[in-house]
Amino acid sequence: MNSTFWGRNASIDRRKKIPFIAAVLFLLSPLMPVAAQGLGGFPDYSRNTEWFPRFYKPYQKQRIPQIEFANSASLVGIVHDGKLRISLVQLKTVINENNLDILSTQNSAFYAQTDMLRVKGGGAPRGGAGVQIPTSLFAGAIGAGLGGIGGLGSFGGAGGITGGAKQVYGFTRGSYDPSIAFGFSVDKTNSPLNSTIVSGLPEVNTASTSLQARFSQAFTNGSSISVAFNNMRQNSDQLFLLYNPDFVSQLSISFTQNLLSGFGRSVGRRFIDVARNEENITKEIVRQQVNTTLAQAQNTYWDLVAARESVRVTEQSLAVSRQLYEDNKQKEEFGTASGLDVITAESELASRELDLVNAQTSLQMSEVDLKNVISKNVSELLGPIEMETADPLPDPKDADIPKFSEALAIAMNNRPELSQAEVNLQTQDIAIRYEKDLLKPTLLVFANFNSSGLYGDRVITDPSGASIVLPGGISQAFRQVRNWAYPEYALGFSFSLTLRNRAAKADIYRARREEQQMETSLQGTRNSIALEVRKAVIGLVQSKAQVEAARKAAKLSGETLAAEEAKLLEGASTPYQVILRQRDYSTDQLAEIQARVNYAKALVERDRAMGVLEPKKN
Repeated sequence: MNSTFWGRNASIDRRKKIPFIAAVLFLLSPLMPVAAQGLGGFPDYSRNTEWFPRFYKPYQKQRIPQIEFANSASLVGIVHDGKLRISLVQLKTVINENNLDILSTQNSAFYAQTDMLRVKGGGAPRGGAGVQIPTSLFAGAIGAGLGGIGGLGSFGGAGGITGGAKQVYGFTRGSYDPSIAFGFSVDKTNSPLNSTIVSGLPEVNTASTSLQARFSQAFTNGSSISVAFNNMRQNSDQLFLLYNPDFVSQLSISFTQNLLSGFGRSVGRRFIDVARNEENITKEIVRQQVNTTLAQAQNTYWDLVAARESVRVTEQSLAVSRQLYEDNKQKEEFGTASGLDVITAESELASRELDLVNAQTSLQMSEVDLKNVISKNVSELLGPIEMETADPLPDPKDADIPKFSEALAIAMNNRPELSQAEVNLQTQDIAIRYEKDLLKPTLLVFANFNSSGLYGDRVITDPSGASIVLPGGISQAFRQVRNWAYPEYALGFSFSLTLRNRAAKADIYRARREEQQMETSLQGTRNSIALEVRKAVIGLVQSKAQVEAARKAAKLSGETLAAEEAKLLEGASTPYQVILRQRDYSTDQLAEIQARVNYAKALVERDRAMGVLEPKKN
């Protein structure tokens, strides 16, 4: 700013600024946030970036780590010699690191952190998938947070020709994030007058330069504070001005406090409480996705084990059919078997070869399905890489079957759907608490303290009639403001009462009905979980019995086949009878494999229903 604006006597010793700046920095130091890193090296989006001494950082775009679509080191590390050998323990690790559905859900969970940052500044949460934010929380300020910043203010009566009384009112200013506003203007005006009594001229030329600054902030207890400083320099050709140019300065300090509606931290922090609940919900959503994906992956894992077992059984059956065919050809050459026996054995051999092709195709498809579940980039695992499973199909045990009451208790403590519903109900309680507050009248008390200063060049006439200019500038006006030479004190209150209050009553009725609806939904979730646990236990019992029956049937079929082959060697049976026994034995072996796979999947469903695939972290 040039010296014309600030006045002739406005020089300030720079050495006096150093203690002032140090004091300001000391007072601001508790407000300076520090940079934070979230888990896994990701930034914590619920905290603002460090802004001191680089004050410009909050106004720059924050860098977000790029998504990495290469498979994790834990997955690449288990590939050896063109084979990917994986166990159930390794499966869980690579699923958490590489499955795209889980990674997508984890990315959505960061929305809750951004909402927390938003509400800390006075905004409203935006929510996300699976997160319910009651609309009643926005009553009176739909789409907004706490209110606007407001204007820069205006000058009072200082500098006018006459003073006058006025009505003073107060209103909440600012948001939870402190705001600073500056304004600067230069103006030159030529105005015709209808009288020369006041100014002594028929027209007036006025040049003015103004500077305005304001700080405001609202707090969660329903109060707000605003500090504004305005300064104006005016130069006019009017004849009767006391000061020309004149400097008008004004300091204004305002404080407001809600005493009824809007009072207390429980109301002012409602969005912060909602955002905290949102973070808890998103954690449960991630855990639910992990449980669901792990269950699907383990089922696919057991399908791959079953497919490999089916290939083994089919290969054994094919070997037996080929041996029977070779034996019949030799017997035909020696005249101990007919050509029909050879044709029958050859037909059976062709059927077994077709079964092997189908089994190998099923195995390859199961490998592709599992590769897709465990990898970010499935193309890296396709082609020559063969999958091997390290864990065999589990054998049924009585200890695998829990008591229903114990399984249900574990499920009620671990199922993420139940936790989500309970937290949503807590959020609805926050909305009801806010609606109760809106039933109250509005009572706002305020205090306003203003200090004004007016100074400038003054022209006086000495006894001889000569004009003498007494110079003055902004420093004198500042001194008047500092010494409260021309103070203004205002205290007051504003009271607002809505007669009949029907809109607020309707909102709280709706909020309570929504709460009852959510309680009904919560009970439905409990019932669904109990039903799933009951079915899982029943399915496990049935699967265990099916494995035992299928194993016994396969054992008896094997014994029958061995007996029939012995009879064939003795000439007491025919090749066709042996083929029938081979079919029965192969069918029973495949049925045993399927029963064991069903039992393994029943164990997975037990853990999923109980919510222990990804346990709840207390």
